[in-house]
Amino acid sequence: MEQLLSQIFVGLSIGSILLLVALGLTFTFGQMGVINMAHGEFIMAGAYTTYVLQQALGDGATATAFLLAIPVALVVAGTMGLLLEVLLIKRLYGRPLDTLLVTWGVALILQQAARDIFGAQNVEVKSPGWLDGGTTLIGVDVAYNRLFIMALAVAATAGAWYVVSKLKQGRRMRAVMQNRQLAAASGVKTASVDRRTFFLGSGLAGVAGVALTQLGSVGPTLGTNYIIDAFLVVVAGGLGKLRGAVIAAVVLGLCNSLIEYWTEASLAKVIVFALIVAFLQFRPQGIVAQETRGLA
Repeated sequence: MEQLLSQIFVGLSIGSILLLVALGLTFTFGQMGVINMAHGEFIMAGAYTTYVLQQALGDGATATAFLLAIPVALVVAGTMGLLLEVLLIKRLYGRPLDTLLVTWGVALILQQAARDIFGAQNVEVKSPGWLDGGTTLIGVDVAYNRLFIMALAVAATAGAWYVVSKLKQGRRMRAVMQNRQLAAASGVKTASVDRRTFFLGSGLAGVAGVALTQLGSVGPTLGTNYIIDAFLVVVAGGLGKLRGAVIAAVVLGLCNSLIEYWTEASLAKVIVFALIVAFLQFRPQGIVAQETRGLA
């Protein structure tokens, strides 16, 4: 029983990581239809932001640098995404394959830039003292850094939900997503909405990068390791559906953990991917479908 509870906690932890990584794609891919292959590099930028802040503030301010990195990474990655949208993406709306190719090229450029600036070797980000060690909950050993990632995922999801559901900018974002031409005819400045959406989606990727520094070293290909799983979460959850992304991330995390317990890591990945493909055959719109009105 304890082993099963331990695997469930590991699954929830994996789901939290997937949710953090996929949150930004829920907006840029799920709502705007942009296949942004540079999303992983925005995650990398957030991780390197944490490293730079720790180097700048020194060993005596490790905890301060880490906490400061969360809003700074959001701004850094968000600004990078905003520049990408203004310089390239805005000319390619409605052409998803073109956005895939262009952003893939941008991803390679950013990876090489990271190698030129920080070197080809991975760098280490120090954990704050209060994230060292762990505790025991209902007989299960729980690491503090994993609990922090889960809490950060909940906070980021709640923040994204509040922006989309309660703020005027969020309502405009949903209007553009559902019908761009009608929104424009109603006076919504769609170009401004696109820029804000891309800033938010890319900024959330930077926050995910800060969290990932607690799981290993930081390198130029950090984000690449998560980008496919992030797209799977968005597609399985339902394009542009925050609630669907949450459900998909948790389910995929639990499936991956439980299947891996009975098999092995590589085989578990294959089985989970096959399950997603089978699920999409029966429900191609994902867990949460887009609401539409049919003609009488």
